[in-house]
Amino acid sequence: MDRRGSVLEPQSGLPSPSPRDPLLSPDSHMDVQGYKFVRWRVWMFHLAAVLTLGFLYILIHWRPRLGILARCSSCPLALAHVLLIRDIFGKQHVVDVLTEELEDGSFELLVEHEVTDWRDTAQLYQEEKTLLRYYLFEGLRYVWLDRKGAFLRVSVLNEDWTCKDLYGFQKGLSHLEQSFRRRIYGSNLIDVPVKPYIKLLFEEVLNPFYVFQFFSITLWMIDDYYYYATCILLLSILSISISLYEIRKQSLTLHNMAQLVTNVKIRRSSGVEECVSSVELVPGDCLIIPQEGLLLPCDAALLAGECLVNESMLTGESVPVLKTPLPAGEGRYSSETERRHTLFCGTQLIQAKGGGAGSGGAIAVVTSTGFFTAKGNLVSSILYPQPINFRFYQDAIKFLLILGFLAFIGTIYNFVVLYKANVSWGYLVIRCLDIVTIAVPPALPAAITTGTIYAQQRLKKQGIFCISPPRINVCGKVSLFCFDKTGTLTEEGLDVWGVMEGGPSSFSELVPEPRFLAPGPMLSGLACCHTVTLMQGQPIGDPLELKMIESTGWNLQEPEGDGKVLDAEFGGYKVLAVMRPPTQQLQAQGSSASEAVALVQRFPFSSALQRMSVVTVVGGGHSAFAFIKGSPEMVASLCRAETVPAQFSSKLRSFSSEGLRVLALGYKPLDNNTDPRTIKREEVEKDMQFLGLLMMKNLVKPDSADAINILRQAQLRSVMVTGDNILTAVNVAKSCRMVGSDERVIFVHATPQTAQSMPTLRFTLEDDVTAASEISVEINTWGLYQGGSGYHLAINGKSFAALRDHFPEHLPKVLMRTTVFARMTPDQKTQLVKELQNLDYRVGMCGDGANDCGALRAADMGVSLSEAEASIASPFTSRNQNISCVPLLIREGRCSLVTSFGLFRYMALYSLIQFCSVLILHTMNTTVADLQFLYFDIVLVTTLAIVMGKGGPSNQLHPIRPTANLMALPVLGSLFIHSCLIILGQLAALFITTSQDWYIPLNSTVIGVDNLPNMEDTSVFALSGFQYIIMAVVVTKSYPHKKPLYYNVIFLCLLITLFCVMTWLVLHPGPAVSLLSLYDIPDMNYKMLIVAVAALNFLICFIVEVLVDLGLLNCLRLLRGRRPSKKSYKRLNSLLSNSTSWPPLNQTLFPTDDTLIRLS
Repeated sequence: MDRRGSVLEPQSGLPSPSPRDPLLSPDSHMDVQGYKFVRWRVWMFHLAAVLTLGFLYILIHWRPRLGILARCSSCPLALAHVLLIRDIFGKQHVVDVLTEELEDGSFELLVEHEVTDWRDTAQLYQEEKTLLRYYLFEGLRYVWLDRKGAFLRVSVLNEDWTCKDLYGFQKGLSHLEQSFRRRIYGSNLIDVPVKPYIKLLFEEVLNPFYVFQFFSITLWMIDDYYYYATCILLLSILSISISLYEIRKQSLTLHNMAQLVTNVKIRRSSGVEECVSSVELVPGDCLIIPQEGLLLPCDAALLAGECLVNESMLTGESVPVLKTPLPAGEGRYSSETERRHTLFCGTQLIQAKGGGAGSGGAIAVVTSTGFFTAKGNLVSSILYPQPINFRFYQDAIKFLLILGFLAFIGTIYNFVVLYKANVSWGYLVIRCLDIVTIAVPPALPAAITTGTIYAQQRLKKQGIFCISPPRINVCGKVSLFCFDKTGTLTEEGLDVWGVMEGGPSSFSELVPEPRFLAPGPMLSGLACCHTVTLMQGQPIGDPLELKMIESTGWNLQEPEGDGKVLDAEFGGYKVLAVMRPPTQQLQAQGSSASEAVALVQRFPFSSALQRMSVVTVVGGGHSAFAFIKGSPEMVASLCRAETVPAQFSSKLRSFSSEGLRVLALGYKPLDNNTDPRTIKREEVEKDMQFLGLLMMKNLVKPDSADAINILRQAQLRSVMVTGDNILTAVNVAKSCRMVGSDERVIFVHATPQTAQSMPTLRFTLEDDVTAASEISVEINTWGLYQGGSGYHLAINGKSFAALRDHFPEHLPKVLMRTTVFARMTPDQKTQLVKELQNLDYRVGMCGDGANDCGALRAADMGVSLSEAEASIASPFTSRNQNISCVPLLIREGRCSLVTSFGLFRYMALYSLIQFCSVLILHTMNTTVADLQFLYFDIVLVTTLAIVMGKGGPSNQLHPIRPTANLMALPVLGSLFIHSCLIILGQLAALFITTSQDWYIPLNSTVIGVDNLPNMEDTSVFALSGFQYIIMAVVVTKSYPHKKPLYYNVIFLCLLITLFCVMTWLVLHPGPAVSLLSLYDIPDMNYKMLIVAVAALNFLICFIVEVLVDLGLLNCLRLLRGRRPSKKSYKRLNSLLSNSTSWPPLNQTLFPTDDTLIRLS
């Protein structure tokens, strides 16, 4: 048996019933290794830990893998005590394998139900004992399946359930079966652990940052630096206390939000309905939903009745959704593909009806519990977020290693100097270790987060909430932004623009208001084909459908009580809703009034299917009709060809080009032998008769064009990703200036491989409605290519899928030039974001949170436009219902990144200044006084670092993005030059002092603090004190991403104050002489000269920084020659800009041979 394995998904290729995002929970690619404890190794490890004073325990806390290798030996997974798990991000985790004894009779129960995989979960070690082996990882339970030789997620046991299987659970589970399932699946809890303060304190103290802090404090205490060590200790305790409070507060908030315990009613196999705690629910339980609804504690498939659900907690979508019963069939159930029939955990069921239950509510079957639910997935994404792959954070670690190497060099130099001075070994060791604490500042990681904290506070004031603060810096590097259309770029609401009935020969005249249509199928279809429901007498549902019903003038009525009155009116059919025409409809015109129509079955709208349908009956139930509504292309494909008008394509193109939202309707009478209550969706949605088109006007939001223009001027690409028609999307793109008035649009048409044809790819100009002549194509092509980027591509979801599958060599080029992605499903939106990231774009995504959840979470910067204070559908949530928040967020991201960059450089230079001071003074057999350290670190550096990041962002977005590369030549070059100037400044002050007539040399027989006060230390103190202030000004960048320095009033006032204090300490120190162990030098000319040297130091450093910003060091790059960009999209953009043959207009392309071989 293998000693290692993978946690694999079932090989069906179908999605899991729980909608876990593979990006955030990539357990299908985890590598698992098994280990068992070896007793002698364990004892040896504990002995070694005692001998190292517990350091080994700290080491394995930081690196658990080392603890496993030291105490365990590799073994088959079936025998493992512990597991070493490596996820796709390369992070390693150690988990214990747990066992649980199952109740007597459980195994026989499995045999009775003939569930092979369930039998595999139990291993009989003894005749009378049945043990379950499992482990918990990130809230999910994994059970051992002996037949498959692997640990699999426990949800695999119900992933093969079909819709028919779910209907079989309507009879309920027995007590014994439910108890056994609870042992297997665990309790139905999304349990976010709230650790006690003692455990939190232990974990926080063992953070490498605090371990280094306490090492430093211990060292300073031994070295009699009591004042400074005590001050740092108090600050550390304060910092730890605040950190513990915040962590505990966040854990409690998430715990309270995640944990949902309520009483629910379930049906037992005996037929009895029983009230139980939601904690006891297991997959397969039959749930009775009351008429007044409830807050759902699990994922469930709706089997009977209809539910009106508020899903804003999951999606940010404020419009309630109507859920309908799951169609019975042999197809495998998936919560993703059956979203309109699935009730998700954490959503509020507003009302339920039509289920036939005693209370008149609905009936559902539990499909997922705990962390396997939709809410569990979102909570998991907060608890275990995807690592942020951002260069700034990666380079920060590398830079700390550089400082560590510098500390090593300094330690060697210090050792040599002190060894020659014949100091004691104890003093030598302490002084050398002290160099490490100076060169590597312990406060560096904390300091660089202040810019992000200030940015988060400013964003909150602007109505933008963030659940992932590190992503604020990532916003500063966004290079491409994707926008949803409806509700994001355009208004949420739609107004009916008109209807046009279709006939076999042609369309009729446009009717501006549907209420003036003659009674017939078109009017009935507009009134009936919807999922609107009543709540307290008010219609609730999709705004589009509300407008559609309103335009017909018909009234919605729903059954009251047991609904038998309405059922009897319509031939005894179970009625869901009734649409009644207005009483005086068209009577003045002499037309006969329309009949009331009852809805007996609804098939809700699906983004993937791009349609919805209903089954209706008329009074008395004598005749039944099916109506369909959806995208024109989809509806036309489901209608009989002879019923679709010949002008269908031209009319659709005409209306879509005007920016209208176009829907098509169709219908068909049902055969008298067909039962309208049980007919399948597949039977309903075929061989329909085309009815006509409904046009709705969707206005662009006033702020959309301005925001897009701001991004365009900043050279940030804007892309539209929508589920709407491609021509409508192109029109909106032109209206909001994504596509300029002088720019051309090229449509990309790709077709998949079929039994009769090869895959094809074709590029067609927007104006080429008919086949153009070779001359016109040639002229168009020449003008197009000469314009460089003067064209935009537009592609729909079907072509995008075919392009990914059959033309991978063209995909990057198409992505580089496509501005409009239309008819995109939610999954395709997520795929698009990932494909753009593969081109090295930093991708932003802005949507309303409904169909964009996957894309919002996959993007580097996801912004959900939601009324909620903070949506867990994306890292950022804006209360402002327009895209004006996007430029603001990018400006704040750039400001935060520049601030973090400046703070990092300042803390590095602060270390270098102090590092140089200490080494120079050690060379002279003296050192820096304790209170001098305290003054530098607390009064100067800490206060400056805290307020340095308060400056706000610039009012404009600049075309040049800030760098995130700490290892870039300008950054390292400027730090090197500043370091040299720092050393020269301090040496200059020292040499000026030693060259004075009144200079008194140090006592060479005394070392360190015993040599204080002295002239050497005083001169270095004076100049280095100015250098801390100088560098705060030099590294604080403003233009073009931050407001000028004078806008940060607190920082400016503090700079002036500290400069005055430092000048006073140099010129007239007074009582500070004895307090800071300074030498009182009476020569005023000398003091003025020191101040002048500091001013010269500032002037030179400032000029150097300006020259570096202007590109002084870039001339060094000329020595190595010009290199292509590391970013794929930049190289590709350069290639396409110079191309005279791409895109090949009006040419049909076929896959390359390599692609065909790969596909075959």
